[in-house]
This record gives sequence, structure tokens and C-alpha cells, in this order.
Amino acid sequence: MLSIHGFFDPVPVLGATDTGGQVMYVLELSKALAQLGATVDIYTRLFEERDETEPVNARVRLIRIPCGGREFIRKEDLLPHLDEYADNMTRYISSRDLRYDIVHSHYWDAGYVGMKIAERLRLPFIYTAHSLGAWKKEQMGGDPEAMERLFKFEQRIRWEREVFRRATAQTVTTADGKEPYRRLYGFESEDIVVIPPGVDVRRFRPGALPAAASVTTPENYIFALGRLDATKGLDDLIRAFEIVSRSNSVQLVIGGGSISPRPNETEMRKNLLRLVDSLRLGGRVTFAGYIPDSHLDTYYRNARLFVLPSRYEPFGMTVLEAMACGTPVVATRHGGLGHELTDRVDSLLVDPSDPAALSAAILEILNDDALARRLRAAALKLVQERYSWKDIARQTLSFYGKYASVRPERL
Repeated sequence: MLSIHGFFDPVPVLGATDTGGQVMYVLELSKALAQLGATVDIYTRLFEERDETEPVNARVRLIRIPCGGREFIRKEDLLPHLDEYADNMTRYISSRDLRYDIVHSHYWDAGYVGMKIAERLRLPFIYTAHSLGAWKKEQMGGDPEAMERLFKFEQRIRWEREVFRRATAQTVTTADGKEPYRRLYGFESEDIVVIPPGVDVRRFRPGALPAAASVTTPENYIFALGRLDATKGLDDLIRAFEIVSRSNSVQLVIGGGSISPRPNETEMRKNLLRLVDSLRLGGRVTFAGYIPDSHLDTYYRNARLFVLPSRYEPFGMTVLEAMACGTPVVATRHGGLGHELTDRVDSLLVDPSDPAALSAAILEILNDDALARRLRAAALKLVQERYSWKDIARQTLSFYGKYASVRPERL
């Protein structure tokens, strides 16, 4: 597995810069594959004072490869260093005489490296985008020049096209995930297969389970969880919550963030706090910061509902976790969830940039116990039947098997 950007650890600090659902996807998929007998090496980037190798369990380990020095580099700025990463990774594999059957890259930076590694080692190259540059650019809008400076869409889209061409096969997380390939890239292939992400249904489950002694949550609250990032729509949620607060005493708890925040995250937090103050919501909104993985299920389970207000979200694994805990969900309709979930059956799906629509959905669940029960039951059934990691790993192994004998030509 290749997942290069962000802070990748055996127990990841979710909410740290560039560290979210993709990291959990790769980690949980790898562990589930190991339970079925596979051995998995996850390659990520070495920076700061991290160890070169680190075990996840007996059959899964992290291998950190250096490039671009020892400082953290955000994912949009990694491209100039990816050739160095590929060369260092090649040397690492060769010097230890490591043998692999499949190279599976996640996101376009790892796709860039993966296509080179797979060609050098003569291995099948599997690719999972998790997010597409052209789709993200379309969904986010904003000032084109400012967005290009921040996200560097042009270089990303250019290399995504090349990764698509070079991949032996690809996975997408939703049934409609192929549509942006056709519409925005003019790319079609029979070797794009739908395999959704999963959720640990043994840990995330409903019921009055014992909470860790250090976990304290409000009596009556809405929960949101995500990186402090402009794409996550937390400012939209706060504006909608101001409307909710006029008629309901519920509180808002926002989780996510780094243990040691970087400047962009600190600035985002300051902006959100200023917004809270300007709307006179002091005392009603809590920024919980980094929530340890072992505490997440308690935060989900104790909440009246979970809200995912992202302006763009390829899938949204936090939604699956909340659903598995029996918590009703209000989620963005922009992205993969709009195709996987059914509005008013297992969730309420809205345009989160519309404060009236978002607040109305929140209030509807808060004020209608029967609706909350129906959403809870349907969502729990959906997660248990379709999204356990064990089932996802079986699908993935079958997918790998189909392409295991394919060897790329040297280019």
C-alpha cells in the first residue's frame, strides 16, 4: 500500500493536517486483509523524528520513506519531491530483497509514485483516487486564481490523467464514482470496480457501553468531526447552528484537530472562534480538539445526531461510524454520500452551504423522535449489511486476484 501524505501512524492522530478518512481507510483495509492471511506493507513519508518502520500488527507494518527533507510538507506541495520518494523506495525494496504481488496506491501523489514503482518491479498497479482534482475544483468554486494557488489543481489533474492511463485497475467507493472520470477526464475503463469503504462494526456499535473514565460529553449535543480545513464546512455548520439555537437548547461539539496544530490549522480555529463570538454562541459551541480514537465511539453514541457539513466529501467514513453507533445523521449531498445514502430513509442529505436547509434538517431530527428512530434503524441495517471491513477485505482480495498476473510493460 502507498499512502504518502499526512501523519500516518498505527493509531493515527485524526484531524491533523492531511490526516483523515483516507488514512483510516488504508489502515483498516490493511488490517482486515491481514485477518484473511495477507501480509501488508504500508509505505508513507518519513519526516520529523518519526521511525523508519513501525508495526501495526503481526502482518501489517508501516515503512516511512524520506523525501524533501525532514519537515512536514502538505500534500499540495509534494510533487517536486515524488521522484526522490520513488527512487528511495526502490532502493529500500531492493536492498532488503522484498517481494510483493500488488502495488496499491491511494490518492494521486501515491499514484504518481505507484505507477513508477509498479513499472520498475513489474507488478500490477492498483489505484484508488479517494478524491479527484477536477471534481474537487468544480465543487469548491471560489476565486479560480486563489483556489489554484492553494490547491494546485492544474498539476494534479495532469498527473491524475497519467495515473488513470497507467493503472492496471482502479477502485471507486461509490456506484456513481465512475461518472466524474467520464465527464471531467474523458476516461472510461472496464477495470474500474466499486468497492466501498468499511467500518469496524465490532467497536462502533449502539448501546450503553462503558465509556473511558476520561470521556466527558454534554448531556444534549450535536457532534461534528473533521479536520480544521476550509473544505469541511464547519463555518457553515456554525451559522446553521445559530438558527438551531434560537429554538433549541442543544449544544454543538466539534471534534478534530492536531495535538500540535500547524499555522494553517491554528488560523482556521481562530476564524471559527471569531465566528462563534460574532454570532453570540459562546458557551453553546465546544471545540473538543483532537479526540483519541479510543474515545470516538463514546462521542458518537452520546450525541443526539451527527452532522457532516463538508462542501466536498468523496465518501465520509465518519458518517458510517456514527451510523454504526446508532446515531442519526445529517450529511452533505455533495460527493459520494449523495449516491450511497438515501435521503429521509437512512439519513437527511442537504446542501450544507444553505444555513436554512442545514438548520431545518438538524431541527427536524431533534424535534421528531419517530423520524430519529426510523433513520437510526435503517442506517444501522445498512452499515451492518454492506460496510463491515471483513466483507470489504474479501471483495478487495477477489479484486486483486483478478489482476494478480497482469504485468505492466516497461515504458
